[in-house]
Amino acid sequence: MDKPAVVVLFGGRSSEHSISSATAGGVLRAIDRERFRVIPVGITRDGAFVLEDDDPDKFALDAARLPEVVDNGTRIRWPESARTRELRVAHAAGERSLGEIDAVFPILHGRYGEDGTVQGLLELVGLPYAGGGVLMSAVGMDKNVAKNVLRSAGVPVVPWVAVTRADWQRDRSLWERRIAGLGLPVFVKPNRAGSSVGVSKVSTADELDAALETAFAEDSLALVEQAVVGREIECGVLPGRDGAPPRVSVAGEIVVTGREFYDFEAKYLDAPGVDLVCPADLRDGELAEMQRIAARAFEALGGEGLARVDFFYTGAEFFVNEVNTMPGFTPISMFPRCWIASGMTYAELLTELIDDALARGPR
Repeated sequence: MDKPAVVVLFGGRSSEHSISSATAGGVLRAIDRERFRVIPVGITRDGAFVLEDDDPDKFALDAARLPEVVDNGTRIRWPESARTRELRVAHAAGERSLGEIDAVFPILHGRYGEDGTVQGLLELVGLPYAGGGVLMSAVGMDKNVAKNVLRSAGVPVVPWVAVTRADWQRDRSLWERRIAGLGLPVFVKPNRAGSSVGVSKVSTADELDAALETAFAEDSLALVEQAVVGREIECGVLPGRDGAPPRVSVAGEIVVTGREFYDFEAKYLDAPGVDLVCPADLRDGELAEMQRIAARAFEALGGEGLARVDFFYTGAEFFVNEVNTMPGFTPISMFPRCWIASGMTYAELLTELIDDALARGPR
């Protein structure tokens, strides 16, 4: 029997292009080649779909040279309609078939990939894919909408204010009062970005302008969030099997000792001042409560594919900070570490996500 063909799709137009490429390195290295035939497809920073090298080392995460998808002149031709699953590639010598594909694993982070856009493309041509669908991806990517959805579902979220550049310029005093109501310090972040790109900690009011400018460089809407004093706890969520409730991993904890917060360098470049502890030191009742809230948040946003749920824990309450519908799979990422600590290997985790896509079929 032929092995299912899986497209590993990575790169993209967002500011998280290199993180997606590094994630691809981890996935290409760990995916079960006995089970799956792998076709690596990269998306350049300009949005061109190219046939990439099946070489994990090419996309290793290196602080001196972040990996990226470079235009090599090839062009991926997606199926012409939902009547076929044939993938083709055009190149200087002509065009050839890559065969029928069975599923796509879109390990894209940020806009134009994690936000429902690529998911919509795959649905239009009838291809099964791993992860959340169009709506879950779009809602999860939009922090302001996600917070409103979670709050409506009874999930405790960090208090926030959402402001556009026009809002800030038109009635600055009004927004200063609203932000002051959150207390200082606050975190300012782009509404639709991840990996801590564009995030600033603001401790005094005169730092607001620069922080908002940094956020507006990534998105037209910025979130100003209350700085909750507590532990940073994360966990992974997968759908339940055969109608069972969602499965939630053990907790991991981000212990910040020498930095202002868990920023891009700490997340991906192994910068000092941050330790990732997994499993986190939680009592049984605390872990059960975190898992209950994580499952509720996952279901509120759509309950498909996978998610990493990020919390602040004050010692008395868990507040959901974000729900990431396509978390990183780099060697030091928390999502795979939490599932490994829960008894699942990295390769098994990837197989489960792909098998879930194959079982669901086209959406």
